[in-house]
Amino acid sequence: MANVHKDAEYVLLSKEQIATRVKEIAKVLDEEYQGKNPVLICILKGSVVFFSDLIREMETDLAIDFMKVSSYGNGTETSGTLTVKQDLSEDIANRHVLIVEDIIDSGNTLFRLKNMLQERNPASVKIVTLLDKKARRTAAIDPDYTCFDIEDEFVIGYGLDYAEKYRNLPYVGVLKRSVYEK
Repeated sequence: MANVHKDAEYVLLSKEQIATRVKEIAKVLDEEYQGKNPVLICILKGSVVFFSDLIREMETDLAIDFMKVSSYGNGTETSGTLTVKQDLSEDIANRHVLIVEDIIDSGNTLFRLKNMLQERNPASVKIVTLLDKKARRTAAIDPDYTCFDIEDEFVIGYGLDYAEKYRNLPYVGVLKRSVYEK
């Protein structure tokens, strides 16, 4: 394995562990969506790496789209309002929709997003996430498919960032507290 980045306390999930699990989830999704031509929605920016690997592993016909949303504004506490910074480019009415998320912690943004998408009359809306951090959940939402359940750690890598850094790490690591508690 490559060297651990100097700001990572340790590697939580290796590149190999992630690749194996993404292949497993892709097979499950292929079975679920065979013949349904689902729309997979990448939630930018953090999900792009997981999303890219996932769609390359899937064999069923599918469409892709992208959204950028926030309920945090410029702070660290949710504002209670969902802000759509980039909306879908296609209509999802009567389509099977799969939201692809990097991590679910409080679930507030995703809860609001799923409700908003359901108002657009899709055939179904489900969620697949790379990481599920149940310890921080405050919204009544759970993913339909989860690659990994994790403890309440500040994670980076494989698309996940801190201050727009570390997204390109090939693994999921735990960020050293000294980096974000300055």
